[in-house]
Amino acid sequence: MADKTRASKQPSMLDQTTIPLGDIAHGRSGDKGNHANVAILAYTPAGYTWLIENLTADRVESYFAPLSPTRVVRYEAPNLLAVNFLLYDVLAGGASRSLRVDTQGKTYALALLQMRIARPENYETMLRPTS
Repeated sequence: MADKTRASKQPSMLDQTTIPLGDIAHGRSGDKGNHANVAILAYTPAGYTWLIENLTADRVESYFAPLSPTRVVRYEAPNLLAVNFLLYDVLAGGASRSLRVDTQGKTYALALLQMRIARPENYETMLRPTS
């Protein structure tokens, strides 16, 4: 009986109330000295609207809180359907000084794309085009 209770509290793989950000966008990231640059690009204009309204600098700063960014600044690039974040002081000294596994911030976009978000009502209009 205890096993059934424990299993029912675990998130279901079929749970569609949340999705990974990567369902509606892709990204790239890298270093700028001791700072990381993270670009998130929507697949569609509807996805870009969602990014502008929901993926704020504060939300990204909270997501990367374990890396202790001193600040996060968001830049909008509507011609690319993208938002770009500069995460200050997250690389522990930068590529040649840091002892972190990812000294250049190359995995930060992939990490952000794993962030769970509430599934938007117009989710299907945000998916990567297949043709």
